Amino acid sequence: MASTLLRPGASSPPAPVEALTTNGPAFAKVTARQARMDTNEEGLLYKNEVFQIIGCAIEVLNTLGHGLVEKLYENALVVEFGLRHIPSRQQPVFDVLYKEQKVGLYIPDLIAFDAIVVDAKVIEQITDHERGLMLNYLRITKLRVGVILNFKRRKLEWERIVS
Repeated sequence: MASTLLRPGASSPPAPVEALTTNGPAFAKVTARQARMDTNEEGLLYKNEVFQIIGCAIEVLNTLGHGLVEKLYENALVVEFGLRHIPSRQQPVFDVLYKEQKVGLYIPDLIAFDAIVVDAKVIEQITDHERGLMLNYLRITKLRVGVILNFKRRKLEWERIVS
């Protein structure tokens, strides 16, 4: 029989978390809806690919150091992806449509594995603003998974976003 853990004094479970975040050992927080939608025999959608991307980002951070401009990290990720034989495209162009009319372009930093939008940042912290942008990027690219990488500090901050 399944049970639900509640915080002391809480009458209902905590609100679901929309993104996977790590500030130490890898761990996942997904909503029940995401767990149903994003799981299969192997677990989370593109789980191994996301962990490969994170491994590359950690290597880049350890080699370059933290707090430089975003473009350096983007370029270094392309190099690291190549060394690890991870297929990627740097700054591919996507049309932005409004009522079936092209109104502009979206150019993501990177697309890895032809399936994951990778956004390199050097910001104080990843906020709802970056999460919202990533959801828009996923909608425009018609992809399901995005990864936000923050190279501001000595320890990599990252989030996995699923649409």
